[in-house]
Amino acid sequence: MKKRLLIIFFLICAVHVNAQRFDAGLVGGLNATQVDGDSFHGYHKAGIVLGAFVETKLSEKTYAGMELKYAQKGSRENPHEDDAELRKYIMRLGYIDIPFYFGYQTNDRLSVLGGISFGYLMHGGEWDNYGKFIEPEQKPFKDFDYQAFLGGRFKINEKLKFDLRFAYSFMPVRKLPAESYWYWWDDQFNNVISTCIYYTF
Repeated sequence: MKKRLLIIFFLICAVHVNAQRFDAGLVGGLNATQVDGDSFHGYHKAGIVLGAFVETKLSEKTYAGMELKYAQKGSRENPHEDDAELRKYIMRLGYIDIPFYFGYQTNDRLSVLGGISFGYLMHGGEWDNYGKFIEPEQKPFKDFDYQAFLGGRFKINEKLKFDLRFAYSFMPVRKLPAESYWYWWDDQFNNVISTCIYYTF
């Protein structure tokens, strides 16, 4: 419920901004994610991205913006034939992300952008072959995720833009405990490639 209220509040604010100075709209897409610090490699965990944005021009070539998004992150490893124990592992994390960014228009259609994002963990959990980890095996994640990101944006038409970003946590989302685990070898950081479509009202 809190997630829905935040998104509805942001959308109402976006619709009422001064249209002569600001652009506002909706964003939707997919994340390809992994978590550095676990025992696996590769962007094997997919997740949805849904939210809204507000943007303003700073000059003819530069702009700034902010967003409010629900973003799924995490990690996934499916069993392999060369794994004698055929272990499965899934980490599912759901965040409310608030990115702030600056962009530079390189030509009429292409721009580059970068910024920082503050994320609040709405839910998280881990699964293996036997289902969700039981209470004694659950190790909590931090409530907040702080990421830096770089990316590019391509203008499809006056209403639509395609956005590609790489984001990485600059503080761990979970610290390595003293005891050892087969799926976990170091402090953990979210590592995300995001592809989204931006629709301007």
